[in-house]
Amino acid sequence: MDGTVLVADDDRTIRTVLTQALTRAGCKVHATSSLTTLMRWVGEGKGDVVISDVMMPDGNGLEMLPKIAEDRPGLPVIVISAQNTIMTAIQAAEAEAYDYLPKPFDLPDLMKRTARALEARPQSPAASSSSDGRPDELPLVGRTAVMQSLYRVVARVMNTDLPVLIWGESGTGKSLIARAIHDFSDRRNLPFITAAAADLLDLEGPARLLARVKGGTLLIEEIADLPAELQARLVHMMDTPGDYQPRFLATSQTDLNDAMEAGQVRKDLYYRLSGATLTVPALRERVDDIPVLAEHFLAKAEAAGSAARQLSAQASEIFRNYSWPGNVRQLENAVRRLGLTSRAPEISASEVEQVLGAQPDLEPMRTAGNTEKLGASVERHLRRYFDLHGNMLPPAGLYTRILREVEAPLIGIALEATGGNQAKCADLLGINRNTLRKKITNLDIEVTRRRKLM
Repeated sequence: MDGTVLVADDDRTIRTVLTQALTRAGCKVHATSSLTTLMRWVGEGKGDVVISDVMMPDGNGLEMLPKIAEDRPGLPVIVISAQNTIMTAIQAAEAEAYDYLPKPFDLPDLMKRTARALEARPQSPAASSSSDGRPDELPLVGRTAVMQSLYRVVARVMNTDLPVLIWGESGTGKSLIARAIHDFSDRRNLPFITAAAADLLDLEGPARLLARVKGGTLLIEEIADLPAELQARLVHMMDTPGDYQPRFLATSQTDLNDAMEAGQVRKDLYYRLSGATLTVPALRERVDDIPVLAEHFLAKAEAAGSAARQLSAQASEIFRNYSWPGNVRQLENAVRRLGLTSRAPEISASEVEQVLGAQPDLEPMRTAGNTEKLGASVERHLRRYFDLHGNMLPPAGLYTRILREVEAPLIGIALEATGGNQAKCADLLGINRNTLRKKITNLDIEVTRRRKLM
């Protein structure tokens, strides 16, 4: 790479790592922990690319983007952030940052994006302000890679006219995603209408819907549940929208490819709705977000007047180990109940066990529930992972990363099953004991692990 990179981050370790990596790649680097210093460098004409954190001691990196665009039109800015809500991705996209990566980021991936930014800098668009008085957060919380990837795709499709199909299990937040696409799009001042089956029962129903939506956003929930006759009316409505073309969004708990093959969904309707497909992961597929979501719901309850509560470490671990068949909606209800019934500021493990003990567990489905082969299950999850990246490829090094993510839980579960006995575990896995020890060290796996509470 050839060029000068300006790095702004209040974390000294990140500044050091980026400085070393970029210097080795052939770049000149100026690094600072101050936005004031960064803006001075930009004003002096220094730098070909900016890499900036969002939350800095002396300001917000996103709020500096319009000023950078004004002073240096075409200067690419790559935003990195530990913020775990969808708003960071949306604000970065609205302010026309060149790119956005959540922390912790993959260094080789950031290096490749920096190289592309250096190559593209003469054509980079000027940024525009995203400040318009809208709320600064949404109840779409998640710091895991799968959720951050979803946020980036939402930000990319938000201001297009493409129909969007939002797929996911019940309770994952499909309707929230749909509402976010509307509320932060160019159509936000126009109506947002949710179509029910009753709205399509008579021949004039589609026309009345179009009159209500007036070019805004029309959401059709659970598209696979609509009878064939109503699906046909939707097709006709999408083909003849009248004077004001609305944005069409649809949700489904059912994989529409399967539903289409089974004859539950008309092919012509599926093809019209699937301009872009967003897959919302189940809560059990983003376990690291569970404590974050629980904290969010407890803070929400406190803001509404409830007493301040927090989960004990043991309670949080039980939450992580539960399978949450009802996903985020079930988690919110459980947290709300605990916030009201807990006897102390810290919610105990026994209180969590009491609340979850009366609720269904997904474990039978996970272990034996259906006849899907392991290979088919893995393929389904990998396809979903690729889908979440939209038109972009996942970060490089996918083969090694996937193997590591499969290997670590496999060894961990085998250790649990053998009571931490490494000789038995090695025999179970069919590998040498020394190999097992090396993998335990390299993968940072706990040797003494208790069986998970289900």
